[in-house]
Amino acid sequence: MPGSARRHLTDQLAKFAEMSRSAGAIHHRFGVGDGFVLVVGEWESVGQFQQFFGNPDLHALIAAMGAGSGPPEITVTEAIDSVDLF
Repeated sequence: MPGSARRHLTDQLAKFAEMSRSAGAIHHRFGVGDGFVLVVGEWESVGQFQQFFGNPDLHALIAAMGAGSGPPEITVTEAIDSVDLF
């Protein structure tokens, strides 16, 4: 990826990171595996995540990063406290 394209992507990621925090995101992490990317996000509510993720500009960014053409697999869980939390 040429330097200018990489800078544009970095700028867009920073923009969406700030937008997500403003929209209710608490934590956000990427994990990369063999042929997949795992994104773990913690949000104040499911509704806030759904509204943020519905942004067509976000989907355009995800596609520009090379994501497949199909919809992402989204799993919603509830975080719990446990004795082994650190």
